[in-house]
Amino acid sequence: MKNSEHGFTYPLTLCTLLLFLLFFSMHIEQLLSERKIAVETKEIHMQEYYFLSSVKKVESLYQTRGTMPAKGTLIYLNGTVDYRAETPSAYVQIVDFTLVLHEREPIVGYGYFDTRSKTLIKWVEVN
Repeated sequence: MKNSEHGFTYPLTLCTLLLFLLFFSMHIEQLLSERKIAVETKEIHMQEYYFLSSVKKVESLYQTRGTMPAKGTLIYLNGTVDYRAETPSAYVQIVDFTLVLHEREPIVGYGYFDTRSKTLIKWVEVN
């Protein structure tokens, strides 16, 4: 009976080890993917927040001064937003917003402001 079990333990241990490594590597891959998605989501939320804050600040400057500032820079903790106003055409004035986060490539957004009500009427983001 002992002679018939010779060599059975090694293949069983090897298969068990390979099965464990397969499941372990799948879980590691899933964890890394979730971390990457979390970082990207955080960055997207930061971009949206910085654009929204910049638009609100420019809009409040426009409403208090009566004229749109020609250009300027807003500095945030993790990036900067540069804005430049173009000359108004009819009742619409376009402001270019350029956001740079962590020395990455800039993201551009365009705000369309109504010169009569001095409020934002349209937002377009270009990637």
